[in-house]
Amino acid sequence: MWTIFWCSWILLVFSTLVSATLAVTEPHFGSWMHMGLLEETSEPLPCGRTPGLSPGQTKLCHLYEDHMPGVGRGARAGIDECQWQFRHRRWNCSIVNDATVFGPVVKIASREAAFTHAIAAAGVVYSIARACRDGQLSSCGCSRSGRPRDLHRDWIWGGCGDNLEYGYRFTQGFVDVRERERTFRRGSREQARALMNLHNNEAGRRAVIKTAQVTCKCHGVSGSCSLITCWQQMPSFRRIGDYLKDKYDGATEVRANKRGKLQIRDRRFNLPTANDLVYIEESPNYCLRNLTLGSLGTQGRVCNRTSHGMDGCNLMCCGRGYNTQKVTVKERCNCKFHWCCFVDCKTCIKTVDIHTCK
Repeated sequence: MWTIFWCSWILLVFSTLVSATLAVTEPHFGSWMHMGLLEETSEPLPCGRTPGLSPGQTKLCHLYEDHMPGVGRGARAGIDECQWQFRHRRWNCSIVNDATVFGPVVKIASREAAFTHAIAAAGVVYSIARACRDGQLSSCGCSRSGRPRDLHRDWIWGGCGDNLEYGYRFTQGFVDVRERERTFRRGSREQARALMNLHNNEAGRRAVIKTAQVTCKCHGVSGSCSLITCWQQMPSFRRIGDYLKDKYDGATEVRANKRGKLQIRDRRFNLPTANDLVYIEESPNYCLRNLTLGSLGTQGRVCNRTSHGMDGCNLMCCGRGYNTQKVTVKERCNCKFHWCCFVDCKTCIKTVDIHTCK
């Protein structure tokens, strides 16, 4: 079954690449990540009507239609995690409800675009690998990864683990085909951006594998742990987001050379590995509203007056100052547990200061 699956996959991707060379170059604007915005709808759109899909992705959508809900869940997870990681930043991963998802800002080959590609690819690996484990897909099942060398010899390797191998390969085919099916002049700006996207897609997929761990469970009468079974398991997606956020903070600036390869722009820095994020252009100024660049500005954003970090009023408000408003809030307090079985709470009213950027 696996041989047939991978042969059909290779033939499909190859035919997509060939047909792409004969087609008009697909515009960069628009993203398959829009599937994450459609994920909660009751009736999924047919593959041919799904916004943001490239011709190659549309073909894969038809062939692996049962995978598309998983792709949508993965894209949604990537969007949500992006918004969590950047909630205290000037650009807070705000979305627009169209095929671009994040608006014009992702057209700039910046650190932010690098992160969105990585976290979205990671989300699809995560979702598909878990769907395999849960028996939701006909073409995959539990993980077939080999037994770790350092696993205790008396422990059994054989629980139903997350199928990272399948999730990685499917995501590589579906996400990367968008960049691979397009043709460019070697060394052009468009080719550089495609190479950047491919690199960051790979970094996102690897982030899931790098953060995966071996999980074990005891079996036996009254928890005697006479038998221990272990398997491969992914961490929470928040941990993957934290991992990629660190990569964002240490992203490397690159450029495309005449041979059509990415190379580091400043030789004083270390060469990026396949696990690192790369970018080509500096980030725009997110302080002021500029819809052409996709920046909503920071006016009206809530800030922390006592913080010296990016969420602090000085940095978040870009030196413009902030307004303070006293707000009365109600919250549960003085909660007590009563046997059995309910919790009784009082309602406390207090006044807090809310600071928003001018």
